[in-house]
Amino acid sequence: MPHPFIPQSLRDQVAAEAGYRCGYCLTPQSFTAMPMHIEHIIPVVEGGQSTVENLWLACPLCNGYKGIQTHGIDAVAHERVPLFNPRTEIWSDHFCWSEDGTEVIGTTSVGRVTVVALRLNNVHLVRARRRWVAAGWHPPLN
Repeated sequence: MPHPFIPQSLRDQVAAEAGYRCGYCLTPQSFTAMPMHIEHIIPVVEGGQSTVENLWLACPLCNGYKGIQTHGIDAVAHERVPLFNPRTEIWSDHFCWSEDGTEVIGTTSVGRVTVVALRLNNVHLVRARRRWVAAGWHPPLN
């Protein structure tokens, strides 16, 4: 399925509302060597629209891992729950940082399934976060 056209003005609005950082792992655009993606929270293949209410900023890793996923099975509660919605939910209601600031910890079923589904603690991000912590840039304020 071809990607829908999203006007630059809408892209700019979403990026500004997201604070120029990934809605899932909170990586700032300024830390990446690649542009952030405008992500469809409900994928186009599932009927999601290219409207401001369904778009948010995501880093290439999170967006790639999310793909068309919208739900996951929580290993603790053993139930199917939706992934975190960065447009309508507050990050700190579902996640916190590990003591050393390098890993995202899911504190709710939504947080836990999102950490697993989006691989928020993949080796590449954790390695980068160690450097960001050492530089005093991480973890970000929520």
